[in-house]
Amino acid sequence: MELVFLGTGAGVPSRGRNVTSIALSMLNERNTIWLFDCGEATQHQIMRSQIKLSKLEKIFITHLHGDHIFGLPGLLSSRSFQGGESDLTIYGPVGITEYVETSLRLSGTRLTYKIIFNEIEPGLIFEDKMFSITVDELDHGLRSFGYRIVEKDKPGALNGDKLIDDGVEPGPIFQKIKKGETVTLADGSVINGKDYIDEPQKGKIISIFGDTKATASELELALNADVLVHEATFEGDKEKLAGEYMHSTTLQAASLAKKANVKKLILTHISARYDRDASKELLIEAQSVFENTEIAYDLAVFPIGE
Repeated sequence: MELVFLGTGAGVPSRGRNVTSIALSMLNERNTIWLFDCGEATQHQIMRSQIKLSKLEKIFITHLHGDHIFGLPGLLSSRSFQGGESDLTIYGPVGITEYVETSLRLSGTRLTYKIIFNEIEPGLIFEDKMFSITVDELDHGLRSFGYRIVEKDKPGALNGDKLIDDGVEPGPIFQKIKKGETVTLADGSVINGKDYIDEPQKGKIISIFGDTKATASELELALNADVLVHEATFEGDKEKLAGEYMHSTTLQAASLAKKANVKKLILTHISARYDRDASKELLIEAQSVFENTEIAYDLAVFPIGE
């Protein structure tokens, strides 16, 4: 899995940053892409990346401010033109259905696929054999959510070297052993397949937040995450200003990461007042509180777990 930051700016596009959109690429895990927010010109950013709209399975909207949703109608239309035929699910606050359906209806847009809407409330919103997703409300004035994506543990790998060392020749019997079955060998000896399975691989946890000021609900969403994606609209000494605009500072995001015991913090949603050089100062500031911090730039790619 990897995160592809298609837009990392706050409020309005700037020369260095487009507005917010993040793709979670899971091509190896489930051959799909999940998109978090879809600011204006997201589809243009996708054209500059390796993301394919035909692989897009789900879109998760954190809140309904324009810099997080104005790219949706165009992207949904382009998905049709680029061969998208599978159903697409859109998750978001109450109102996302009306926004999308009205935009498509008034523009006369016809899609080649079905959109399934899921207007979310706090709690579990999705679960299958591979992932679960829970959400909770943040504090941004307009209703805003944070998403916690939990990958379920993967079965341990078959220890083929140990089997060979114990005199078991490779072949179809390996498949039974991999399932943990008890197997009788040609010489009459019996082995327990579970003795040849490595420990389960711990699934990853990714927390992606919408716009918010510092709030108590953040902690549980972020707890022990492998990656926390958090807005840092303002520098650390602008805490009062950030509070007035219902946003966070670098130091608030870093403090949360430290308190929640996350492995990596990625800062995004950077105000246009900070150019690339100033953004480096934001990173240094956050790293003074939480060392394993990165700052996202447009089209940056971050592998999960590295």
